[in-house]
Amino acid sequence: MKAIMIIWLGGGIGSVLRYLVQVGVNKMVTVAFPAGTFLVNISGCFIIGLLYGLFNRHASLTSEWRLFLFTGLCGGYTTFSSFSYECISLFRQGNYMYFILYTVLSVVMGLFATVGGMNIVK
Repeated sequence: MKAIMIIWLGGGIGSVLRYLVQVGVNKMVTVAFPAGTFLVNISGCFIIGLLYGLFNRHASLTSEWRLFLFTGLCGGYTTFSSFSYECISLFRQGNYMYFILYTVLSVVMGLFATVGGMNIVK
């Protein structure tokens, strides 16, 4: 139950941050390009990379902090950061086939699933 509460807290904070960044950027950038979401996705990837580096450097950081920051905060901020982290992990482990499959299938099937869901509702 403790882990769930830690993730819930981090996820809530991450979701609010995502909303604030998206709204703020979309007020400043008035083009059709989804700049707010783009910034959230890229900054989320950068943040999870920093956290990964910190956790590898400082073994004293607890599993609770990992749950709060990785799963909660970054997961609430953007799942794209988790996707990016998992892709890089597969690549670093030498699982190149799974890296390519996961990357390509996630993007392509995600787009098809979105269109499929939209078409079902029509």
